[in-house]
Amino acid sequence: MQQITNTILMIRPVAFRMNEETAVNNYFQEDIDAKNFDINTKAQAEFDGFVAKLRAVGVQVIVEHDDLKMDTPDSIFPNNWVSFHENGTVGLYPMFAENRRRERREEIMTRLESEGFHIESFMDYTPAEEEGVFLEGTGSLLLDRVNKIAYCALSPRADEELFIEFCEDFEYTPIVFTANQTVDGKRMPIYHTNVMMALAEEFAVICLDSIDNPKEKKQVISALRQSNKEVVNITEAQMHQFAGNMLQVRGAEDKKYLVMSLAAHKSLSKGQITQIEKHCEIVSSDLHTIETCGGGSARCMMAEVFLPKKE
Repeated sequence: MQQITNTILMIRPVAFRMNEETAVNNYFQEDIDAKNFDINTKAQAEFDGFVAKLRAVGVQVIVEHDDLKMDTPDSIFPNNWVSFHENGTVGLYPMFAENRRRERREEIMTRLESEGFHIESFMDYTPAEEEGVFLEGTGSLLLDRVNKIAYCALSPRADEELFIEFCEDFEYTPIVFTANQTVDGKRMPIYHTNVMMALAEEFAVICLDSIDNPKEKKQVISALRQSNKEVVNITEAQMHQFAGNMLQVRGAEDKKYLVMSLAAHKSLSKGQITQIEKHCEIVSSDLHTIETCGGGSARCMMAEVFLPKKE
């Protein structure tokens, strides 16, 4: 099993804006006063710059265009509705916001097959939407693919029973906890696990301060240590700069990179950068508009493709 891949699926936005349906429990989203520029055009420019940086280091980026008819403001974050696995399985996930359910498009599977990937089967959790139960892909699930451990911070977008079902289906050991952030003086659940935590081959970046329950915190640290991951601990302030929303990928000649936004990169201390750079280089890109309006960052924009290639 591999923890990281050199192939990423990304969706170029056509109707990007602050999604009013997700703003109810994504406290990272803010409205931008866009009198002087078009938000979608700015997001497209950030997207294109990001893709160029990934390709420059040899990451294979498959870019699929969003469909204007769908009116899907968050389509730029495909990792929430789909996951791709080494055994040829594609996971499809139930989404909290109704307008995000339209992001699941058949033609994206067709595109991957045309790129030479083999899809064996689908594991479809989307019927849970009818019950008001959600599990938003690798936003909610953090997968240690090598050690078969799945981490999940429970929230309105991450249901415990469905998470356990996923772990049974894919044979992962579940680690369940709650991660909070302070909103107007109250502790509120962080909407996605991948905002407070990132798993690389040799290390994990995590905001331990967000796990208020000491027992749960201990359990998470213990699971990371047992799987030989060095812990890079970030503060809540750094998490708000999307320093937990990172992804390790492979570039040319199997070289490893940790991908993040410019804001995340700038928020890191010298010590944290040293910890990371012992293991891999950092690639960062300016995603200011996408982060501010979308409330998601670099990790959310990349759906990792682990599917086998056709014979």
